Amino acid sequence: MRALIVDDSRFVRTILRGMLETKGIECEEAADGQAGMDRLQGGAPFDLALVDWNMPVMDGFAMLKQLRAEGFASVKVMMVTTEAENDFIIRALNAGADEYMMKPFDGEALTEKLALLGLAED
Repeated sequence: MRALIVDDSRFVRTILRGMLETKGIECEEAADGQAGMDRLQGGAPFDLALVDWNMPVMDGFAMLKQLRAEGFASVKVMMVTTEAENDFIIRALNAGADEYMMKPFDGEALTEKLALLGLAED
C-alpha cells in the first residue's frame, strides 16, 4: 500500500509518515497541492492521499477537486487539517474526500480513519 502525504509542514509530514510506516504503508511526501498532483500524475499509483487544506501554491481543496476531475477515483483522500467548521467538512466531502481528520490527531484517530476507509485494521 502506498500513501501520499501532502502538507506544507515538514513536522506534520514526518509524524504522519512515522505512523503510516509502522503499519507497513510506503509513503511519499509533497509540500503543496501542486507538488502532490505532480506525484500523482508521474509515478506509481497511490492508495491513499492525506491532504492538508491550507498550503501555498495549490491548497488542499483545489488539489482534491483536480485529482477527482482527472479521474484518480481509486485514491482514497483524507483531508487532514485544522479547519474544523462543518462548512469545510461538507465542502470536502461533496468534492470527493473520503474522510476528514482534524489536527491535532494521534495514532488512534489515524488508525480509526484508516479502518473506516478499509485500509487498516481498527
